[in-house]
Amino acid sequence: MPDPTPEADSRPLHIRPLAERRNLVQKEDFAKVLPPVDGFLTWFEALPDIYGSKSLKHVVSEIVTARQNGHEVGVQLGAHVLKVGLSPLIIDLMRRGLITHIATNGASTIHDWEMAYQGATSEDVGENLPDGSFGFWRETLDALNGAAKRAQKNDEGYGEAVGRQILEDKLPYRHLSVFAEAARLGIPATVHVAFGCDITHMDPDLDGAALGAATQKDFWTFADSIGRLDKGVWLNVGSAVIMPEVFLKAVSIARNRGQLTDDFLTCNFDMLQQYRAVTNVVQRPPKNGCSILAMHEIVLPLLHQALICTANSRGCLQEAR
Repeated sequence: MPDPTPEADSRPLHIRPLAERRNLVQKEDFAKVLPPVDGFLTWFEALPDIYGSKSLKHVVSEIVTARQNGHEVGVQLGAHVLKVGLSPLIIDLMRRGLITHIATNGASTIHDWEMAYQGATSEDVGENLPDGSFGFWRETLDALNGAAKRAQKNDEGYGEAVGRQILEDKLPYRHLSVFAEAARLGIPATVHVAFGCDITHMDPDLDGAALGAATQKDFWTFADSIGRLDKGVWLNVGSAVIMPEVFLKAVSIARNRGQLTDDFLTCNFDMLQQYRAVTNVVQRPPKNGCSILAMHEIVLPLLHQALICTANSRGCLQEAR
């Protein structure tokens, strides 16, 4: 019989410097943050009270109301949301106190760190996969796998470790980093890693135990935020599988603890209806849930402007910290 557990292949991997890589996304392409625009709220409120626009207006109103009353507003997202240039808008909402928790998958740390480091991210997978160079970039692997070791040393979650490392290293474009800004503001930013999904897992020097402990710590931080979600709002933006599954487990923990009823609003923002997002976020847990189908790079700028204009009209818009 063949050996069922052959030894791992010991051939070395060729890891290249990040400067050699062509990037598809540049900082110049990112969304620009505007203050409340005169007349926008009149235009926004004139949208029809039907289907998607009705849901969007309802979500905006409920988010502002939740924050006026000190309740949670969390955003869980897929990495694509950061890759298409929306970090500045998310950061502005964090600075204005309209977001209380950011949660995402491991790929988001890659785009976030690379943008902070070099002002560019997103390699061409189709171009790099044939010669095996896809994902093997020295600075990215060293920084993010180093953050896992840092988290273990300092008893931090993975998201916090990434953010604090970006701040301490004074990366030149750290103002574009969601994780750095969350660390600066003291807002939970949790990363929910699925092993084998991220290029950082291809690094032979990855300390899997350190990364596992860091993302586990983030899961319990996430569960604590969900436990405070009554009368709050939770958004799922562009995550089809990982974050809806994490959310469902955290809801079960909160209810097992006797913390959470169904008195909160959820909304799924995505380009397609996806089974887990609709079932695990919109339908099963809350009393009220809705879905809005649109391209992220279109609907999130609308959401951002609608939120700050609505808060401004109610006299509760905070200055960006």
